Amino acid sequence: MKRLPNNRTLALVGVLIPLFALFIYVALRSGPLAVTAVENRALSPALFGIGTVETRYTYKIGPTVAGRIKTVNVHVGDTIAAGQLLGEMDPVDLDDRIKAQQATLRQKEADLLAAEAGIREATARQTYAAAQAHRYEQLLSTHAVSEESVEARQQERQVTEASLAASLANRDAGQQELAGIRAELAGLREQRANLRLVAPVDGLLVARHADPGTTMVAGQAVVEMIDPASLWINVRFDQLRADGLRPGLPARIVLRSRAGQQLAGQVLRVEPLADAVTEETLAKVIFTDLPQSLPPLGELAEVTLSLAELPPAPALPNAALHRVNGQLGVWLIPDHTPRFAPVKTGAADLDGLVQILDGVQTGEPVVLYSQRALKAGSRIKIVHRLPGVAP
Repeated sequence: MKRLPNNRTLALVGVLIPLFALFIYVALRSGPLAVTAVENRALSPALFGIGTVETRYTYKIGPTVAGRIKTVNVHVGDTIAAGQLLGEMDPVDLDDRIKAQQATLRQKEADLLAAEAGIREATARQTYAAAQAHRYEQLLSTHAVSEESVEARQQERQVTEASLAASLANRDAGQQELAGIRAELAGLREQRANLRLVAPVDGLLVARHADPGTTMVAGQAVVEMIDPASLWINVRFDQLRADGLRPGLPARIVLRSRAGQQLAGQVLRVEPLADAVTEETLAKVIFTDLPQSLPPLGELAEVTLSLAELPPAPALPNAALHRVNGQLGVWLIPDHTPRFAPVKTGAADLDGLVQILDGVQTGEPVVLYSQRALKAGSRIKIVHRLPGVAP
């Protein structure tokens, strides 16, 4: 005997069949669509990048020889004048060596004066001996003196000439020795001067790496200072959107600490080396007028560069662009049936509009938004306003 389905089974089947039909209906539909039209628009393209505040000139000031810090006279944030004494290294025995060398120099200068006096004396003797020898030679011609007397005077002349030559040699040696002592003294004084840490330019002290008593090696920085007038922004731009980037472009700078406040600037230069890892192009952007309160180094900044306005051309919001099977395009809806059309894009602005160079015509309706991914032949429903979205 065959059993008929009971009421519960019939009720369950009656519920499942509509649910299954509803599931099929939802699966075949793509949800509501928002549609826009291709319009002729004059775009004002711009580039947007993120950068950090840096300085073009940084001065790291420290000793040229190893030593211990004696004094540091400045602190971070101080305004520095060119030639200002920032600190000093401990000279150890350098001052005593300079004093000793100065004493040696004075002694050698005195010795040189004595040598000069000896030369004058030897010159006088040589002159007198030469005159006597000449006079005796004349007397010999008249047989007034003997030949032995003439030879004695000639020998005296030769002795005085040798004495003068020795005095001149001693003076030359003394002068060379004196020059060496002066050079050594100048070197010691130069070393002593190098122990003084002096500001090379006007600037701002941004770092103090050591305090008095710290031992430093040659070339290690004790303090760092910058030239505030050389502040710039090291900005990174996406290489895909960096077309048109060049020196001289006007820039709008928004510092992270001053949101909403725009500062004027311009591109100083575009770096010849790009970042191959992040695929970004680097540029240096300077301030047209430095802000009164200087931003700290390393602060993030948003930079917008305005490019020349383009003539009117077909344009769409970038939300209408999709990539299907590796092709960039848009969804057209002729006869309420989706059809994918590949397009060629041009410049874009920061408002999200993109130039369409080829693929669609002005006035064609294009899908701007779809609740579900579209496919060729999908059933669609066009709405003029999305629920919960302001018109």
